[in-house]
Amino acid sequence: MKIKAADTWFSKCIRHAANWTCEKCGKVYTEDNARGLDCSHHFGRAKRSVRWAKENAAALCMGCHREYHDYPTEGAKWLEGHIGIGALDLLREKANQIVKVPKMEEKLIASHYRLEYKRMV
Repeated sequence: MKIKAADTWFSKCIRHAANWTCEKCGKVYTEDNARGLDCSHHFGRAKRSVRWAKENAAALCMGCHREYHDYPTEGAKWLEGHIGIGALDLLREKANQIVKVPKMEEKLIASHYRLEYKRMV
């Protein structure tokens, strides 16, 4: 799946909001050395209704990211504890909605997260 500008800026916002720290194991990175800290989507990027939704993402180191997706039962338990059952139910409903995001809207999303990131730093 192609990484778009909206994905890049969204990822930076998610990782910065987590203070460049894995939300599962606590491994600390820096903005200048963030290689290995991923923006993990709870519901994959193909779910366009939540692709750029903050509640659908977490900053995870590569090891935790792989474990999260390789062991879905344990990953689901972690996510329930991380965001709560109610929030997960709402996110699941939103993820199952079919949404078409036009290219122009993707550009607006990229612009929004670029400005948001600049505001954060």
